[in-house]
Amino acid sequence: MAEIKVETVAKTFGTFAAVKGVTFTIDHGSFFVILGPSGCGKTTTLRMIAGLELPTAGRILLDGEDVTALPASARDIAFVFQLFALYPHMNVRQNIGFPLRCQNYARAEIRESVEEAARLLRIDHLLERRVGGLSGGDRQRVALGRAIVRRPKAFLMDEPLGALDSEFRRLMCGELRELHDRIDATTVYITHDQLEAMAMADRIAVMNQGRVEQIGTPQEIYDRPSSMFVADFIGAPPMSFLGVHASLQRGDRSITVDGVPIEMPEVYEDRAEGKFALGVRPENVSFADASLLRGRVIGAEYLGTTQIVTVITANGQVKARLPSGKAVRVGESVGLALRPDRLSLFDAMSGQALPSALYAGGHHG
Repeated sequence: MAEIKVETVAKTFGTFAAVKGVTFTIDHGSFFVILGPSGCGKTTTLRMIAGLELPTAGRILLDGEDVTALPASARDIAFVFQLFALYPHMNVRQNIGFPLRCQNYARAEIRESVEEAARLLRIDHLLERRVGGLSGGDRQRVALGRAIVRRPKAFLMDEPLGALDSEFRRLMCGELRELHDRIDATTVYITHDQLEAMAMADRIAVMNQGRVEQIGTPQEIYDRPSSMFVADFIGAPPMSFLGVHASLQRGDRSITVDGVPIEMPEVYEDRAEGKFALGVRPENVSFADASLLRGRVIGAEYLGTTQIVTVITANGQVKARLPSGKAVRVGESVGLALRPDRLSLFDAMSGQALPSALYAGGHHG
């Protein structure tokens, strides 16, 4: 398969800048997810990799070859859309084999390739069926079969599970990842669903307003978000933020929240007095009667084995993931303990994470 390099790629439509100098490398055989909200530029970026849009600036390399100006037909890339785009007058076999027929493959080779793809996707029993009568999940498998049948250098998928219900989506997430591993593919996958991204990706690029906010493994992005946007976009529920007014010096290991010193990872640079945000994931919050950091319970959401409890403090709301058996009353005053080595600190004005011991692995930015 192929390595894909995107180098300072930009795309403007008139005066609107859809993509603003995006750079990343997708390794051979990697499952790379571009994640972000609607309108962030992720689909435009994918379409430029595919050759369906030409960049306004920058370069795109496929296996070391500059393909920036090449049309989609010359890039040896397969595209899977959210809407299946199948041919309703053809059966499953004809739909999957269509790309090979267009390239004048021999009939025997087409038959062999189609049946191999169908076996991989577990739809070999449907080959003679018309696509119109298939379920959404099976139609998506047919669309995938048409993409993989000619074994391209890379697969580009634009929210391919978006039209499926939630149960089918979860099932297809696992199947897509398993398929990717079996055929040793290079896959670029677009989604706005962070649970999909976390479940499937080797690496994730989080986009916002035409720019890449952060690139990393799912674990890196979850544990060490480089900005408040990433921290808020990733996680269910997302990271909570406590507003703090303080000055910081290199080497500080605590910050004062509502008059209470809170331990945190060592900061790596001086910061003049200003507004900061202390970020904490729900699983790193616990109740501690003796704690001086206090708040009032304003809600609890039961999730089976756990519950998400929302606490309002003088510096903002905090969500805590607690065992479901823990008795919680709305309105009660509680003490909060925050796990020190898992706290992120952000500049409240820029939204960027401050370099600290949490980011010492080089994943910040």
